[in-house]
Amino acid sequence: YDIAPGDAAEFVATAAALERIRRRDGAIEWGLYRDAECETRFVETFYVPSWLEHMRQHERITVADRLVEGRVRAFQRNGAPRVTHLLGTRP
Repeated sequence: YDIAPGDAAEFVATAAALERIRRRDGAIEWGLYRDAECETRFVETFYVPSWLEHMRQHERITVADRLVEGRVRAFQRNGAPRVTHLLGTRP
């Protein structure tokens, strides 16, 4: 997320509601981080055990969840937040 410095505290408080949603829908871990080199950059992370479980998260979203996500994304500057997916590897 790209968040204006003056909105950071309110953004963090609002984004905290995402943890409940992510965990309810299968996330084992959740975190929200501020970039040490760029004060306007925040990264939300959550871990789910499999790609299939992540795809199920998309199916479980409720109207109330979309409202929470909308409130969080309202803080975003310059378009939509960038989303990436990292897949675990095993040697």
